[in-house]
Amino acid sequence: MISDQLKDTLVEEIVKGLIGQGIEGLKPVLELLFNGTMKMEREQFLGAGSHERTEDRKGYANGYKPKELQTRLGALNLQIPQVRGLGFYPQSLEKGTRSEKALKLAIAQMYLEGVSTRRVQDITEKLCGLEISSTQVSRLTQELDGQFEQFRNRPIGEVCYLIIDAIYLKVRHNGSVIDMAILLGYGITLEGKREILGASASLSEAEVHWREFFKHLQSRGMRGLRLIISDDHAGMKSARKAMFPSVPWQRCQFHLAQNAQSYAPKKSMRLEIAEVMREIFNSPTAEMAQDMKRRVIERYEKRAPEFAKWLEENIDEGLTVYQFPKEHWKRVRTSNGMERVNKEIKRRTRVAVLFPNPASALRLVTGVVIEIHEEWVTGKQYLDMSPLLSQGPRNE
Repeated sequence: MISDQLKDTLVEEIVKGLIGQGIEGLKPVLELLFNGTMKMEREQFLGAGSHERTEDRKGYANGYKPKELQTRLGALNLQIPQVRGLGFYPQSLEKGTRSEKALKLAIAQMYLEGVSTRRVQDITEKLCGLEISSTQVSRLTQELDGQFEQFRNRPIGEVCYLIIDAIYLKVRHNGSVIDMAILLGYGITLEGKREILGASASLSEAEVHWREFFKHLQSRGMRGLRLIISDDHAGMKSARKAMFPSVPWQRCQFHLAQNAQSYAPKKSMRLEIAEVMREIFNSPTAEMAQDMKRRVIERYEKRAPEFAKWLEENIDEGLTVYQFPKEHWKRVRTSNGMERVNKEIKRRTRVAVLFPNPASALRLVTGVVIEIHEEWVTGKQYLDMSPLLSQGPRNE
């Protein structure tokens, strides 16, 4: 077991560093934090603390190996704990540095390819803590691309729910700056866990790009799909119908409600329309939702005829969820789970502003989504899948 004394000592030293030196003490504090966390991880791995005798011990510590880690605050002098003959390596260190490597590489490429500004140079120095040579960039590129390519091409298996979306990042392409689409998808598996399934860089959300995205998921073994959840987009819709013609589609209720407000004849009616959309979506049964739909259409045929017509043509796309277990409605009636992924990607890419090429953009996005993926698959169950599985399998 991890010793409480080690934890208490680590916390005490961190607090002393911050109080005694303020912001200037952050670098040694980070060194303490990394070194202490890695030491605790080794104790957890071994099943015993330092010099502790226990029947649960799985191996023995074997000293430390020095390592210099470049960070935003400069070089950290770390001591990597070693374990005799068991191939131990601290995962806390690897997870904490992977996406930072990708961000460092993206900005470094701007500098090296002659598209930087004084601001980008300042960011590079603050972010990396040192100048980066073209040789280092090449080595980092090969290291990261190998890891990230393996993640994007790993086998998938059976997926019950597929949630898809796209975000746009500014990228230099063929001598100009474009908004490049990053296509993303995550799934909910038979075990009720979420997994990031795909990430690709495309020139747009045209059908051809979504079709390639879906083909790639299928080529990696994705099967058993029960439902696709997404916002409405013509290219995605056409590709979905071509690749998964028998899989139901749930149009994101959140975006559908936002679309509805644009059909209000005057601004004062937007909140009113938003409320009636919520009433439809919160109906306890499919029959009650259809009844509410009919009443809303009748109510607005004269007051807001364009909204009434739009509602009649579109609302059913947001009611597919009623075909699935009630216990799952909250999780699969919108694509908001993907919106949170997108928000994290945007937060982490904001500093880069403009990517020098599509590969650089995809590299950083992949670094971020791998962290999210690992958090999901090692965390708690997202959905209890037993109500869905009792409905029987799909042959898709």
